[in-house]
Amino acid sequence: MRRRTCLVAAGLLVTGCGLTSGSPMADDVRPGSVGRGEPLKGASLTVTSKSFTEGLILGAIMGIALEAAGAEVLDRTGIQGSIGSREAVRKGDADAGYEYTGTAWITYLGNSEPITDPREQWEAVRKADAANGLAWLRPSSLNNTYALAMNQENARKYGTKTLSDVAKLAKSDPGAVRLCVEVEFANRADGLPGMQRAYGMELPARNVTQMDTGIIYTQTSKGSCPYGEVFTTDGRINSMNLAVMADDRKFFPNYNAAPMINAKTLRRWPAISDVLDPVTARLNNGVARTLNAKVDVEGEDPHQVALDWMVEEGLVREG
Repeated sequence: MRRRTCLVAAGLLVTGCGLTSGSPMADDVRPGSVGRGEPLKGASLTVTSKSFTEGLILGAIMGIALEAAGAEVLDRTGIQGSIGSREAVRKGDADAGYEYTGTAWITYLGNSEPITDPREQWEAVRKADAANGLAWLRPSSLNNTYALAMNQENARKYGTKTLSDVAKLAKSDPGAVRLCVEVEFANRADGLPGMQRAYGMELPARNVTQMDTGIIYTQTSKGSCPYGEVFTTDGRINSMNLAVMADDRKFFPNYNAAPMINAKTLRRWPAISDVLDPVTARLNNGVARTLNAKVDVEGEDPHQVALDWMVEEGLVREG
C-alpha cells in the first residue's frame, strides 16, 4: 500500500509522488507454488528497479509474483542510476525492489570494508537499514560481483583457474597477464588496485587497457585481451563460453540480490515475505546468466523473459 494517493492516467503518475511514470502490470497469472490463497488480494503495490538488464528482469519477477498473490502492481522498473530506485522505496513512492547487499553496504551505508561472509553482510545491511525504514528479506545466492575471465583457448594455454593462479603467472611470465578493464574498475578500491594488493599481483601500467564494457567481452572472447573484467551474472559469459577465474581469497565484495521493502508496506502486508522468499531462493548466478543472455544476446523482452521463467519454474501459472 502506497502512503500517498497517486493518480494514474495514461501510464503517468501526476500528483507529486516523486515517481514520474509507471504503468499497471497486467499479466494473466495465477498462483503456482507461490501466492496460494492470494494473500495480497486488495494490496496496491509499486515495484521498482534499476535500468540495466538484470534489474529489469528482477523487477518483473517480483511484480509477477505479487500479481499472482492477488496484488495490483504498478510497474516502476527501469529507474536510471543506482540511488533512484532505493530512494523511491525509502520515501514510500514505491514499495519494493531487488537490491544488492554490497551496493547497500558500501555505496548507500558508507562502509569502506565489505563483509566476507555473504550472510553476515546481508544481516548487517538488514540491521543498519532498519533505521532508514527499509526491510530486507532473505537474500539469493545470485552474486553480481566482479571477476576476471578469458576465452577457452587462453584458459588451456595458461592453465589458470583462480586469481591466485593469475598472480603466480604474473610473476613467472609478466607479459602473459594483460587485462582489459573498465575505467571505474581500474580505480576502485574494491576493483583492480585492491585485487592486486590482495593477491600480491604487480602489473605494469602497460599491461592494463581501459575500455568500455561491451568491448571488453568482445576482445576477451577473441583472445585479444587474455584477461577481461566481467560481471559474474552477465549472460555473455555463457554465450561466449568464457572461463571465469575463481576469487579464491574472496576479495571482491558480495553483491547478493535480495528484496528491499518499505518497512510500512511490509507491516501492512507481511505476506509479501512468504510470497517472495521462495522466488528469491531460486535465483543464482546460473539462472541470472541464462535470463540475462535471453535479453542481451537473443534480444528478448525482459518482462517476457521473467514471466517465462516464473511459469517454467512452476512459481506461477498463466491464465
